[in-house]
This record gives sequence, structure tokens and C-alpha cells, in this order.
Amino acid sequence: MALSWVLTVLSLLPLLEAQIPLCANLVPVPITNATLDRISGKWFYIASAFRNEEYNKSIHEIQATFFYFTPNKTEDTIFLREYQTRQNQCIYNTSYLNVQRENGTISKYEGGQEHFAHLLILRDMKTFMLAFEVNDEKNWGVSVYADKPETTEEQLGEFYEALDCLRIPRSDVVYTDQKKDKCEPLERQHEKEKKQEEGERQHEEEKKQEEGES
Repeated sequence: MALSWVLTVLSLLPLLEAQIPLCANLVPVPITNATLDRISGKWFYIASAFRNEEYNKSIHEIQATFFYFTPNKTEDTIFLREYQTRQNQCIYNTSYLNVQRENGTISKYEGGQEHFAHLLILRDMKTFMLAFEVNDEKNWGVSVYADKPETTEEQLGEFYEALDCLRIPRSDVVYTDQKKDKCEPLERQHEKEKKQEEGERQHEEEKKQEEGES
């Protein structure tokens, strides 16, 4: 099954805006500029669990994933650069996500439909979660992300609490393994190209400035 963005299952999970289950750490809050600042940068997909067996099977295909969030506060969008390893191959994708500030959701328009996930900010500043299908008890799902590929049990505490609240067995959790990542060389190449472009741009600006002074 083809997978896409961050978890690569979001496109498979059309999420109707509905009430989150009454779990302390699953109550969505409005997204602010501070929220967007907090999730900006590089993140690693750590783990997820879904009540839907088909989705559980699909996420086993993901060996490792890291990505970059670049929010645009004016347009309420997030530019996503995603590096995912599946079947020992690196898959690189870019896309734009939409931000629904009041609803506390982010979404992607794909396949003629907009698909939503609730953004859940955690106590640990270095982690966050996404909640899927919160209106469908049979298909509830939660994923967790961190700023490093390795996490502690304490960091995953709120993720486990959410699973308990949603009555998803912890044995259903599927973890990634960054040691299987095949995208690091491509990321280094992209960073090198970015620095070269910035250097060329700066050189052109300096050249124009010198021509203007002469």
C-alpha cells in the first residue's frame, strides 16, 4: 500500500473533525505562532499504533523516517521535507500542509480530499503527537515524534498514556529503527547543495552591490 507524508498513513485516514476522547493529553488546543515555532525544524518519526489492522500492517513497511517542518505563519502552511526509508530504499518527498489554528489540526489535500490530524503538544518540549480518526473508535490511532531518533521511556510516557486511554494495547506499537535509515547521504547532499546555492546568491548580491557603488 502506498504511504505518504510524515507517517505516510495520513492520506489513508480521512479524519472528520469531531470531539477527541476525554483523555487528558488528547484534548486539542488552538495552534499559535509559538506552537509553530516549537514544531519548526527536524523531527524523527518514533512510533505509532492503530486499532485498524490494515493500517497496522501498512506501518510495518516504514523502517525509518525523519523530516523537516518549515512553518509559514502568514499563510498558515507548513513546508514538509520528508526522508523515509522503506524496503531499504530512501524515498524523498516535499509537500505543503495546511494549519487550522482554532481546531488544533494540520492537514494535507490529496486525492481530491483534505485529510486531518490533531496536533498534540506534549509536556516534553522535544516531542509531539498526531492523533488520527478520533471520531472512529474502530480506527483510532496515535503517532509520536521526537527531535532525536532515540527516546527515553519518560519521553514516551504521554504516548503510552494516550494508548491506554484509547484502549490500544501497547503490544500494537510499531517502532522505527533509525539504524536502518538509508536517507542520510541524500540529506547531506541536499545540505551541500543548499550551502552552494546560498553562497552563489550571496556572491551575486555582493557583485550587484559593488557594481552599484562603482
